[in-house]
Amino acid sequence: MLNRALYRQRQRGLSLVELMVGITIGLFIVAGALTLFASSLLENRRLIAQTRLEQDMRSIADLMTRDIRRAGYWGNSIQGTLAIGATATTASNPYVGVSATPSSTSGVLKYNFSRDLVENNILDTNEQFGYQLLTTGTKAGVMQMLTAQNVWSDLNDANFTVITSFSVTDSSPPALSLGYRCPVMCAAGTPNCPQMFIRRYDIVLTGRSTLDASVVRTLRTSVRVRNDQTTGSC
Repeated sequence: MLNRALYRQRQRGLSLVELMVGITIGLFIVAGALTLFASSLLENRRLIAQTRLEQDMRSIADLMTRDIRRAGYWGNSIQGTLAIGATATTASNPYVGVSATPSSTSGVLKYNFSRDLVENNILDTNEQFGYQLLTTGTKAGVMQMLTAQNVWSDLNDANFTVITSFSVTDSSPPALSLGYRCPVMCAAGTPNCPQMFIRRYDIVLTGRSTLDASVVRTLRTSVRVRNDQTTGSC
């Protein structure tokens, strides 16, 4: 009888208290695992948003930098610096103009360069370029590039990346007098005395990811126009 009672005591299983304690511990483990999984998903989402934002902004900045450097290119630029003959005069560069609208949030930059296979010395409609940021309407937050007269192309998809600020600052140094190069030297400031303008523009882009509003990046770049602007003549 004693052995039978001992056998039954060993086979009675878990008590209700032991079962509840085990379930509670299991729930804590599951909750911890779910929390870790959710945190990993959130971090992965933030990393994807950050990578997409940085890639979009870098692509825009690289495109702007390479293209703006071409501002003022003219196939017959020698005509603007050299006049052969007693009555000859130098020609004006039709592509020289660069228009920068300074703004801390929505600047505009426009410029021109020649695309002629045979230079025609005329500013054509397909030789006008620029950048602007839309701040209102259905395309608010979209950066656009001017690819021809009144033809703007989107550079980013606002469903993923919103450009919140586009700042343009003209950081060009003072004009450099070239009067000392003339056969008869002219002093700086003398009417029509030749000058050279070195043009540089500081650009700041700020963007935000639509996938994660906490992901915000700012990118700064400085662009030096390769074709210096000259005015006046000897």
